[in-house]
Amino acid sequence: MNGLQDHFLLAMPHLDDGHFAGTISYLCDHDDKGTLGLIINQPLALTLAGLLEQLEIDGSHSRHKDETVLYGGPVHKDRGFILHRGQAADWDSSLQVTPDIALTTSMDILHALADNHGPDEMLICLGCAGWESDQLAKELKDNTWLTVEATAEILFNTPPEARLDSAARHLGVDLHLLSREAGHG
Repeated sequence: MNGLQDHFLLAMPHLDDGHFAGTISYLCDHDDKGTLGLIINQPLALTLAGLLEQLEIDGSHSRHKDETVLYGGPVHKDRGFILHRGQAADWDSSLQVTPDIALTTSMDILHALADNHGPDEMLICLGCAGWESDQLAKELKDNTWLTVEATAEILFNTPPEARLDSAARHLGVDLHLLSREAGHG
């Protein structure tokens, strides 16, 4: 089970949980203590400019000011999570997810984005998703999710509304053709 970091978690059609129905999550950290992920296909009615304004940071000249902020999940909904290309060592509070993708939660990245010094490719999320140590394993066994190795193309170059179907196609699956009933053998 430790191999799910840098994977997508695709909600099966029968998942009716209000937070996760119809979602695709990117798993940033997965070990015996639990799993941390970000929902990457739920845009909020908020842009980076609006977020920076709420934080009293001048982002009026940022090349990313129109970037849409995503609902990252039901945990820490008031906290920002920036998934981006680059190195964790460049920022105060970061986790290196892959050799070229990091997750940053510190304010220094927001100031850098406001000043056009931040990463070019990123997702800005409010909140995250979390699973306790054996919770995700149980949910996978119950056919709640499909998993597929993540791609930077889907993360950074695919519109949010197309990410779920794009990831499913990597598995050769059309989620629209799957039954809403879960099968258990």
